[in-house]
Amino acid sequence: MNPKDISQAKNPDLRASLEAMRRAAALARQTAIQTGTNLVIYKDGKLLRLSAETLRKQAENGAAPT
Repeated sequence: MNPKDISQAKNPDLRASLEAMRRAAALARQTAIQTGTNLVIYKDGKLLRLSAETLRKQAENGAAPT
């Protein structure tokens, strides 16, 4: 399913899941910044390790998450 399909799902839990994942990702970023730990994400078929400093700079600049 893509985001458009999910927003049209009959199941209310499924409809809410995309926003829940976004909130969870934001909380994971915030936790990594607070604890000074790296965050590992999967993007374009690769695992990427983002340092707390990189996450902090993105948050300060209001940059969209990678």
